[in-house]
Amino acid sequence: MNTIKTQTTKLKAKRTFFKKGTCSRTFFYILDREFGHPMDEEEKASDMLAGGIMQQGYQCGMLWGATMATGAESFRRFKDHNTAIGIALRVSRQILDSFKEKAGSIECADITGCDMTKGKGLAKFFFRGKFVTCYKLAGKWAAEAVKVAEEGLSSDQSDLPEKTVSCASELVRKMGGTDHEITMVAGFDGGLGLSGNGCGALAAAVWMNALKFNRKQSDKSSAKNPDSDRILEAFNAETDYEFECHKICGRKFNSVEEHTVFIKTGGCEKLIDVLAQF
Repeated sequence: MNTIKTQTTKLKAKRTFFKKGTCSRTFFYILDREFGHPMDEEEKASDMLAGGIMQQGYQCGMLWGATMATGAESFRRFKDHNTAIGIALRVSRQILDSFKEKAGSIECADITGCDMTKGKGLAKFFFRGKFVTCYKLAGKWAAEAVKVAEEGLSSDQSDLPEKTVSCASELVRKMGGTDHEITMVAGFDGGLGLSGNGCGALAAAVWMNALKFNRKQSDKSSAKNPDSDRILEAFNAETDYEFECHKICGRKFNSVEEHTVFIKTGGCEKLIDVLAQF
């Protein structure tokens, strides 16, 4: 990526962050427009993933937003739905690795030093300069995020499993999602990019429900959606307040194929069914 385009993308990211207000929507928005396909409703719904999934402090919202935009582009580029899902999942790991190298951590709580589930944490984020930390990081990583996503989508697909099954995609399918929406969340698998961190199925459920809410009440913020808290309560009841994928599953996944086998043989089936009710 040339210097001029890098600087332009950096400036766009900063302006968008101020305009849209959340890191997740900022990166969904930026990458969508780099790919030439804006998706305003879908981007708005991603607000709920800011702060590490409903402000829980897990994976930074920039990762969720960039991953969704990449999944959407994978759907457009690959006629075979299975290939699109597999590529989206594989590229999500590349996006995650790129972000970690730039930020030092993928976790919102580590980057901000704030517990945003509490009023004091939110106040610290907005009034003690932590927002500026995220604003600067958005500018630093934006061009690299676009580059990594583009390179990943253009890479060889020959090593993908014959059939890729995604926990997040299965959940969205059960919630009535389209093939496009199903592919958008494929990169969430295994705690986003098979990293083992905050549950990708939970993130997919929160986003899909927010999208449904936005389509019914477009004049309201997704934060006003009462089902979001209910989803979180149901998730906590099922997992005993455990958020991390590798602890919920009892393992990490080293490949797209490993995760596919786990889901195909009933892994996380009950949790998916619980979240799909919303």
